[in-house]
Amino acid sequence: MTDSWLALEPGADPAERTRTLRRAHEAFTAAGTVSRPVRSVVAESWRRSVRAGVGPDGAASVELMDGELGAYRAEHPLARVMPLVRELMGTFAADGEHLLAVCDAHGRLLWVEGHPATRRRADAMNFVPGARWAESAVGTNAPGTAMAVGRPVQVFTAEHFIRRVQPWTCAAAPVHDPRTGQVLGAVDITGGDGLAHPHSLGFVQAVARAAESQLALTAPKPPCGEGAELAALGRDEALLTADGRRVRLSRRHSEIVVLLALHPEGLTGDELLCALYEDETVPPVTLRAELARLRGILGPAWLASRPYRLTMPVESDVTVVERRLRAGAVTGAATAYAGPLLPGSQAPAVVRLRRRLADGLRAALIARRDPDLLADWAHAPWGEDDLDVWRALAAVRPTAAVHSRLAALESELAAPRAP
Repeated sequence: MTDSWLALEPGADPAERTRTLRRAHEAFTAAGTVSRPVRSVVAESWRRSVRAGVGPDGAASVELMDGELGAYRAEHPLARVMPLVRELMGTFAADGEHLLAVCDAHGRLLWVEGHPATRRRADAMNFVPGARWAESAVGTNAPGTAMAVGRPVQVFTAEHFIRRVQPWTCAAAPVHDPRTGQVLGAVDITGGDGLAHPHSLGFVQAVARAAESQLALTAPKPPCGEGAELAALGRDEALLTADGRRVRLSRRHSEIVVLLALHPEGLTGDELLCALYEDETVPPVTLRAELARLRGILGPAWLASRPYRLTMPVESDVTVVERRLRAGAVTGAATAYAGPLLPGSQAPAVVRLRRRLADGLRAALIARRDPDLLADWAHAPWGEDDLDVWRALAAVRPTAAVHSRLAALESELAAPRAP
Protein backbone atom coordinates (compact mmCIF):
# COMPACT_ATOMS: atom_id res chain seq x y z
CA MET A 1 0.00 0.00 0.00
CA THR A 2 1.10 3.53 -0.68
CA ASP A 3 1.01 6.39 1.82
CA SER A 4 0.39 9.08 -0.81
CA TRP A 5 -2.12 11.71 0.24
CA LEU A 6 -3.11 12.17 -3.40
CA ALA A 7 -5.84 9.97 -4.84
CA LEU A 8 -4.51 10.27 -8.37
CA GLU A 9 -0.84 10.88 -9.10
CA PRO A 10 -0.06 13.50 -11.78
CA GLY A 11 -0.06 11.93 -15.24
CA ALA A 12 -2.01 8.84 -14.19
CA ASP A 13 -4.92 7.59 -16.28
CA PRO A 14 -8.15 8.14 -14.25
CA ALA A 15 -10.03 5.34 -16.02
CA GLU A 16 -7.27 2.78 -15.43
CA ARG A 17 -6.88 3.90 -11.83
CA THR A 18 -10.63 3.47 -11.31
CA ARG A 19 -10.57 -0.05 -12.77
CA THR A 20 -7.66 -1.01 -10.52
CA LEU A 21 -9.42 0.38 -7.47
CA ARG A 22 -12.66 -1.44 -8.29
CA ARG A 23 -10.81 -4.74 -8.46
CA ALA A 24 -9.13 -3.95 -5.15
CA HIS A 25 -12.46 -2.97 -3.60
CA GLU A 26 -14.10 -6.20 -4.75
CA ALA A 27 -11.20 -8.22 -3.36
CA PHE A 28 -11.50 -6.44 -0.04
CA THR A 29 -15.26 -6.84 0.27
CA ALA A 30 -14.99 -10.52 -0.71
CA ALA A 31 -11.98 -11.61 1.33
CA GLY A 32 -10.87 -8.67 3.48
CA THR A 33 -7.52 -8.37 1.71
CA VAL A 34 -6.12 -5.04 0.53
CA SER A 35 -4.00 -5.05 -2.60
CA ARG A 36 -0.96 -2.86 -3.09
CA PRO A 37 -2.34 0.05 -5.16
CA VAL A 38 -4.74 1.11 -2.38
CA ARG A 39 -3.51 4.07 -0.31
CA SER A 40 -3.08 3.40 3.40
CA VAL A 41 -5.53 6.15 4.39
CA VAL A 42 -8.17 4.38 2.26
CA ALA A 43 -7.31 0.87 3.42
CA GLU A 44 -7.54 1.91 7.06
CA SER A 45 -10.85 3.62 6.35
CA TRP A 46 -12.23 0.50 4.62
CA ARG A 47 -11.32 -1.55 7.70
CA ARG A 48 -13.01 0.96 10.01
CA SER A 49 -16.07 0.88 7.75
CA VAL A 50 -16.34 -2.89 8.09
CA ARG A 51 -15.88 -2.71 11.87
CA ALA A 52 -18.69 -0.14 11.98
CA GLY A 53 -20.99 -2.57 10.17
CA VAL A 54 -21.18 -0.64 6.90
CA GLY A 55 -21.98 -2.72 3.83
CA PRO A 56 -20.81 -1.87 0.29
CA ASP A 57 -24.42 -1.71 -0.91
CA GLY A 58 -25.61 0.60 1.87
CA ALA A 59 -26.94 4.13 1.61
CA ALA A 60 -26.96 7.33 3.62
CA SER A 61 -30.00 8.02 5.77
CA VAL A 62 -31.59 11.44 6.29
CA GLU A 63 -31.61 12.34 9.99
CA LEU A 64 -32.63 16.01 9.92
CA MET A 65 -35.77 17.01 8.09
CA ASP A 66 -37.22 20.35 6.98
CA GLY A 67 -37.91 22.62 9.97
CA GLU A 68 -35.66 20.62 12.28
CA LEU A 69 -32.78 21.00 9.82
CA GLY A 70 -33.37 24.73 9.40
CA ALA A 71 -33.45 25.40 13.13
CA TYR A 72 -30.40 23.25 13.80
CA ARG A 73 -28.15 24.78 11.17
CA ALA A 74 -29.25 28.34 12.01
CA GLU A 75 -27.80 27.82 15.50
CA HIS A 76 -24.73 25.88 14.37
CA PRO A 77 -21.36 27.72 14.71
CA LEU A 78 -20.55 27.07 11.05
CA ALA A 79 -23.56 29.17 10.01
CA ARG A 80 -21.40 32.21 10.81
CA VAL A 81 -18.88 31.27 8.12
CA MET A 82 -21.23 30.12 5.36
CA PRO A 83 -21.09 33.49 3.53
CA LEU A 84 -17.30 33.13 3.43
CA VAL A 85 -17.48 29.49 2.30
CA ARG A 86 -19.88 30.44 -0.50
CA GLU A 87 -17.63 33.30 -1.55
CA LEU A 88 -14.56 31.06 -1.71
CA MET A 89 -16.14 27.89 -3.12
CA GLY A 90 -19.35 28.92 -4.87
CA THR A 91 -17.95 29.99 -8.23
CA PHE A 92 -15.52 27.05 -8.33
CA ALA A 93 -18.36 24.61 -7.67
CA ALA A 94 -20.72 26.18 -10.21
CA ASP A 95 -18.14 26.52 -12.99
CA GLY A 96 -16.82 23.00 -12.51
CA GLU A 97 -20.29 21.45 -12.10
CA HIS A 98 -19.32 20.43 -8.57
CA LEU A 99 -21.04 20.70 -5.21
CA LEU A 100 -19.89 22.44 -2.08
CA ALA A 101 -21.03 20.82 1.15
CA VAL A 102 -20.63 21.55 4.85
CA CYS A 103 -21.37 18.98 7.54
CA ASP A 104 -21.44 19.00 11.33
CA ALA A 105 -19.21 16.99 13.66
CA HIS A 106 -21.58 14.01 13.39
CA GLY A 107 -21.19 13.94 9.62
CA ARG A 108 -24.69 15.30 8.96
CA LEU A 109 -24.79 17.47 5.85
CA LEU A 110 -26.05 20.95 6.70
CA TRP A 111 -25.56 22.67 3.36
CA VAL A 112 -25.21 21.16 -0.13
CA GLU A 113 -25.03 23.75 -2.90
CA GLY A 114 -23.76 24.01 -6.46
CA HIS A 115 -24.57 23.06 -10.01
CA PRO A 116 -28.29 22.10 -10.36
CA ALA A 117 -27.71 19.05 -12.56
CA THR A 118 -25.01 17.76 -10.21
CA ARG A 119 -27.33 18.27 -7.25
CA ARG A 120 -30.01 16.16 -8.94
CA ARG A 121 -27.48 13.36 -9.49
CA ALA A 122 -26.32 13.62 -5.88
CA ASP A 123 -29.91 13.37 -4.64
CA ALA A 124 -29.96 9.79 -5.93
CA MET A 125 -27.36 8.76 -3.35
CA ASN A 126 -28.87 10.91 -0.56
CA PHE A 127 -26.06 13.45 -0.66
CA VAL A 128 -28.56 16.01 0.56
CA PRO A 129 -28.92 18.37 3.53
CA GLY A 130 -29.85 16.45 6.66
CA ALA A 131 -28.26 13.15 5.54
CA ARG A 132 -25.57 11.57 7.70
CA TRP A 133 -22.27 10.98 5.91
CA ALA A 134 -20.09 10.00 8.84
CA GLU A 135 -17.58 7.28 8.01
CA SER A 136 -19.24 5.02 10.57
CA ALA A 137 -22.54 5.42 8.71
CA VAL A 138 -21.62 5.25 5.00
CA GLY A 139 -18.01 4.16 4.98
CA THR A 140 -15.12 5.87 3.25
CA ASN A 141 -15.98 9.33 1.92
CA ALA A 142 -14.14 12.64 2.06
CA PRO A 143 -16.08 14.57 4.76
CA GLY A 144 -16.60 11.53 6.98
CA THR A 145 -13.03 10.25 6.66
CA ALA A 146 -11.51 13.73 7.02
CA MET A 147 -13.17 14.01 10.43
CA ALA A 148 -12.21 10.45 11.34
CA VAL A 149 -8.50 11.10 10.72
CA GLY A 150 -8.46 14.81 11.58
CA ARG A 151 -6.88 16.07 8.36
CA PRO A 152 -7.80 16.89 4.75
CA VAL A 153 -8.66 13.84 2.64
CA GLN A 154 -9.26 13.27 -1.05
CA VAL A 155 -11.32 10.22 -2.09
CA PHE A 156 -11.29 9.14 -5.72
CA THR A 157 -14.08 7.05 -7.36
CA ALA A 158 -13.79 3.42 -6.21
CA GLU A 159 -11.92 4.40 -3.06
CA HIS A 160 -15.41 5.10 -1.69
CA PHE A 161 -16.59 2.13 0.32
CA ILE A 162 -20.23 2.20 -0.81
CA ARG A 163 -20.60 1.24 -4.48
CA ARG A 164 -23.27 3.78 -5.38
CA VAL A 165 -20.85 6.57 -4.40
CA GLN A 166 -17.99 5.28 -6.53
CA PRO A 167 -18.76 7.42 -9.62
CA TRP A 168 -17.85 10.47 -7.54
CA THR A 169 -14.64 12.15 -6.38
CA CYS A 170 -14.48 14.46 -3.38
CA ALA A 171 -12.07 16.34 -1.12
CA ALA A 172 -12.79 17.60 2.39
CA ALA A 173 -11.07 19.19 5.37
CA PRO A 174 -12.17 19.36 9.01
CA VAL A 175 -13.00 22.71 10.61
CA HIS A 176 -12.09 23.25 14.26
CA ASP A 177 -13.28 25.63 16.90
CA PRO A 178 -10.29 28.03 17.12
CA ARG A 179 -10.75 28.39 20.88
CA THR A 180 -11.23 24.80 21.99
CA GLY A 181 -9.82 22.80 19.07
CA GLN A 182 -13.03 20.76 18.93
CA VAL A 183 -14.08 19.54 15.48
CA LEU A 184 -17.15 21.50 14.36
CA GLY A 185 -17.57 19.75 11.02
CA ALA A 186 -15.99 19.73 7.58
CA VAL A 187 -16.04 21.56 4.25
CA ASP A 188 -16.25 19.41 1.14
CA ILE A 189 -16.11 19.71 -2.63
CA THR A 190 -17.77 16.84 -4.53
CA GLY A 191 -17.94 16.17 -8.25
CA GLY A 192 -16.22 14.26 -11.03
CA ASP A 193 -12.73 13.04 -11.87
CA GLY A 194 -11.49 16.60 -12.32
CA LEU A 195 -11.32 16.93 -8.55
CA ALA A 196 -8.64 14.22 -8.38
CA HIS A 197 -5.94 16.87 -8.39
CA PRO A 198 -3.57 18.17 -5.69
CA HIS A 199 -5.16 21.61 -6.00
CA SER A 200 -8.56 20.40 -4.77
CA LEU A 201 -7.03 19.04 -1.58
CA GLY A 202 -5.12 22.26 -0.93
CA PHE A 203 -8.22 24.25 -1.84
CA VAL A 204 -10.51 22.70 0.79
CA GLN A 205 -7.75 22.94 3.38
CA ALA A 206 -7.36 26.66 2.65
CA VAL A 207 -11.13 27.15 2.92
CA ALA A 208 -11.19 25.32 6.26
CA ARG A 209 -8.38 27.50 7.60
CA ALA A 210 -10.14 30.64 6.38
CA ALA A 211 -13.31 29.47 8.13
CA GLU A 212 -11.40 28.91 11.38
CA SER A 213 -9.87 32.38 11.12
CA GLN A 214 -13.32 33.88 10.54
CA LEU A 215 -14.68 31.99 13.56
CA ALA A 216 -11.86 33.37 15.69
CA LEU A 217 -12.68 36.92 14.57
CA THR A 218 -16.43 36.60 15.11
CA ALA A 219 -16.42 34.58 18.34
CA PRO A 220 -18.08 36.46 21.20
CA LYS A 221 -15.52 37.63 23.73
CA PRO A 222 -16.12 36.80 27.40
CA PRO A 223 -16.98 39.79 29.61
CA CYS A 224 -14.08 41.33 31.50
CA GLY A 225 -13.39 39.63 34.79
CA GLU A 226 -14.96 36.28 33.90
CA GLY A 227 -11.79 34.30 33.48
CA ALA A 228 -8.04 34.17 33.02
CA GLU A 229 -5.44 32.48 30.83
CA LEU A 230 -2.48 30.49 32.10
CA ALA A 231 0.61 29.68 30.04
CA ALA A 232 2.69 26.92 31.64
CA LEU A 233 4.00 24.80 28.76
CA GLY A 234 7.68 25.11 27.90
CA ARG A 235 8.42 27.49 30.80
CA ASP A 236 9.50 27.04 34.43
CA GLU A 237 7.54 30.08 35.59
CA ALA A 238 3.94 30.23 34.44
CA LEU A 239 2.36 33.42 33.14
CA LEU A 240 -1.15 34.30 34.34
CA THR A 241 -3.17 36.87 32.41
CA ALA A 242 -6.35 38.27 33.94
CA ASP A 243 -8.25 41.57 34.00
CA GLY A 244 -5.63 43.17 31.75
CA ARG A 245 -2.83 42.18 34.15
CA ARG A 246 0.02 39.74 33.43
CA VAL A 247 1.64 38.06 36.41
CA ARG A 248 4.76 35.91 36.25
CA LEU A 249 4.50 33.31 38.99
CA SER A 250 7.32 31.68 40.94
CA ARG A 251 7.94 28.00 40.32
CA ARG A 252 6.00 26.89 43.40
CA HIS A 253 3.15 29.30 42.71
CA SER A 254 3.13 28.08 39.10
CA GLU A 255 2.68 24.52 40.31
CA ILE A 256 -0.15 25.51 42.64
CA VAL A 257 -2.05 27.51 40.03
CA VAL A 258 -1.62 24.79 37.38
CA LEU A 259 -3.07 22.18 39.74
CA LEU A 260 -5.93 24.37 40.92
CA ALA A 261 -6.77 25.34 37.33
CA LEU A 262 -7.11 21.64 36.50
CA HIS A 263 -9.27 21.05 39.60
CA PRO A 264 -11.87 23.83 39.60
CA GLU A 265 -13.75 21.96 42.33
CA GLY A 266 -10.76 22.59 44.59
CA LEU A 267 -8.16 20.57 46.51
CA THR A 268 -7.78 20.06 50.23
CA GLY A 269 -4.60 21.02 52.02
CA ASP A 270 -3.60 17.36 52.31
CA GLU A 271 -4.22 16.79 48.60
CA LEU A 272 -2.08 19.79 47.69
CA LEU A 273 0.69 18.65 50.03
CA CYS A 274 0.83 15.24 48.34
CA ALA A 275 0.65 16.81 44.89
CA LEU A 276 3.44 19.34 45.49
CA TYR A 277 6.01 17.73 47.80
CA GLU A 278 7.94 14.50 47.44
CA ASP A 279 8.98 14.77 51.08
CA GLU A 280 6.05 13.57 53.19
CA THR A 281 7.46 15.30 56.27
CA VAL A 282 6.84 18.81 54.89
CA PRO A 283 4.51 20.45 57.45
CA PRO A 284 1.15 21.95 56.39
CA VAL A 285 2.31 25.37 57.63
CA THR A 286 4.81 25.48 54.73
CA LEU A 287 2.02 25.11 52.20
CA ARG A 288 -0.19 27.61 54.01
CA ALA A 289 2.61 30.18 53.85
CA GLU A 290 2.97 29.65 50.07
CA LEU A 291 -0.79 30.03 49.61
CA ALA A 292 -0.82 33.22 51.68
CA ARG A 293 1.93 34.69 49.48
CA LEU A 294 0.04 33.61 46.34
CA ARG A 295 -3.16 35.23 47.63
CA GLY A 296 -1.22 38.45 48.17
CA ILE A 297 0.00 38.36 44.55
CA LEU A 298 -3.32 37.47 42.91
CA GLY A 299 -5.61 39.36 45.26
CA PRO A 300 -7.82 37.97 48.04
CA ALA A 301 -10.83 37.54 45.73
CA TRP A 302 -8.96 35.06 43.51
CA LEU A 303 -8.08 32.29 45.96
CA ALA A 304 -10.58 30.61 48.27
CA SER A 305 -9.97 27.96 50.91
CA ARG A 306 -11.69 24.87 52.36
CA PRO A 307 -11.00 23.53 49.82
CA TYR A 308 -8.34 25.63 48.11
CA ARG A 309 -9.67 26.74 44.75
CA LEU A 310 -9.52 29.53 42.18
CA THR A 311 -12.69 31.59 42.25
CA MET A 312 -12.63 32.38 38.52
CA PRO A 313 -12.28 29.97 35.57
CA VAL A 314 -8.73 29.68 34.26
CA GLU A 315 -8.06 28.44 30.73
CA SER A 316 -4.59 26.92 30.66
CA ASP A 317 -2.56 25.86 27.65
CA VAL A 318 -2.49 22.40 29.25
CA THR A 319 -6.27 22.06 29.01
CA VAL A 320 -6.22 23.37 25.43
CA VAL A 321 -3.82 20.61 24.36
CA GLU A 322 -5.75 17.93 26.25
CA ARG A 323 -9.09 19.05 24.85
CA ARG A 324 -7.78 19.09 21.28
CA LEU A 325 -6.30 15.63 21.69
CA ARG A 326 -9.63 14.30 22.98
CA ALA A 327 -11.35 15.91 19.99
CA GLY A 328 -8.87 14.31 17.59
CA ALA A 329 -7.48 17.69 16.55
CA VAL A 330 -3.86 16.53 16.57
CA THR A 331 -2.55 19.42 14.48
CA GLY A 332 -4.22 21.91 16.79
CA ALA A 333 -2.85 20.11 19.85
CA ALA A 334 0.67 20.11 18.44
CA THR A 335 0.40 23.81 17.60
CA ALA A 336 -0.68 24.65 21.16
CA TYR A 337 2.09 22.52 22.73
CA ALA A 338 4.93 24.95 23.50
CA GLY A 339 7.01 22.37 25.36
CA PRO A 340 6.92 20.22 28.50
CA LEU A 341 4.81 21.44 31.39
CA LEU A 342 6.94 23.38 33.93
CA PRO A 343 10.01 21.34 32.87
CA GLY A 344 12.02 22.13 36.02
CA SER A 345 9.26 21.10 38.43
CA GLN A 346 9.69 18.01 40.59
CA ALA A 347 6.22 18.22 42.16
CA PRO A 348 4.83 14.67 41.88
CA ALA A 349 1.48 15.69 40.40
CA VAL A 350 3.11 18.03 37.88
CA VAL A 351 5.60 15.34 36.83
CA ARG A 352 2.74 12.90 36.21
CA LEU A 353 0.77 15.47 34.25
CA ARG A 354 3.84 16.48 32.23
CA ARG A 355 4.47 12.86 31.22
CA ARG A 356 0.81 12.17 30.46
CA LEU A 357 0.49 15.20 28.22
CA ALA A 358 3.74 14.60 26.33
CA ASP A 359 3.12 10.85 25.94
CA GLY A 360 -0.43 11.41 24.72
CA LEU A 361 0.63 13.96 22.14
CA ARG A 362 3.64 12.03 20.84
CA ALA A 363 1.52 8.86 20.54
CA ALA A 364 -1.05 10.82 18.51
CA LEU A 365 1.69 12.23 16.27
CA ILE A 366 3.16 8.79 15.65
CA ALA A 367 -0.28 7.40 14.83
CA ARG A 368 -1.07 10.32 12.52
CA ARG A 369 2.13 9.81 10.46
CA ASP A 370 2.15 13.44 9.35
CA PRO A 371 5.76 14.14 8.29
CA ASP A 372 5.60 17.86 9.12
CA LEU A 373 4.17 17.33 12.60
CA LEU A 374 6.67 14.56 13.33
CA ALA A 375 9.54 16.75 12.10
CA ASP A 376 8.42 19.63 14.31
CA TRP A 377 8.51 17.35 17.36
CA ALA A 378 11.78 15.63 16.41
CA HIS A 379 13.63 18.91 15.89
CA ALA A 380 12.29 20.51 19.08
CA PRO A 381 14.53 20.39 22.18
CA TRP A 382 12.20 17.88 23.86
CA GLY A 383 12.09 15.57 20.84
CA GLU A 384 15.66 15.53 19.57
CA ASP A 385 16.39 12.22 21.36
CA ASP A 386 12.93 10.67 20.92
CA LEU A 387 13.79 7.42 19.16
CA ASP A 388 10.20 6.37 18.44
CA VAL A 389 9.38 9.70 16.81
CA TRP A 390 12.55 9.62 14.70
CA ARG A 391 11.67 6.10 13.56
CA ALA A 392 8.17 7.25 12.62
CA LEU A 393 9.61 10.25 10.79
CA ALA A 394 12.06 8.04 8.88
CA ALA A 395 9.14 5.90 7.71
CA VAL A 396 7.27 8.83 6.15
CA ARG A 397 10.18 11.15 5.27
CA PRO A 398 13.15 8.91 4.49
CA THR A 399 15.74 11.61 3.78
CA ALA A 400 19.45 11.15 4.32
CA ALA A 401 19.46 13.62 7.22
CA VAL A 402 16.64 11.82 9.01
CA HIS A 403 18.24 8.40 8.54
CA SER A 404 21.58 9.77 9.74
CA ARG A 405 20.06 11.13 12.95
CA LEU A 406 18.10 7.91 13.51
CA ALA A 407 21.25 5.80 13.06
CA ALA A 408 23.12 7.99 15.54
CA LEU A 409 20.33 7.67 18.12
CA GLU A 410 20.13 3.90 17.72
CA SER A 411 23.90 3.67 18.05
CA GLU A 412 23.85 5.77 21.24
CA LEU A 413 21.15 3.62 22.80
CA ALA A 414 22.89 0.40 21.83
CA ALA A 415 26.25 1.48 23.25
CA PRO A 416 27.04 0.00 26.72
CA ARG A 417 27.05 2.49 29.52
CA ALA A 418 30.33 3.30 31.26
CA PRO A 419 30.60 1.76 34.72
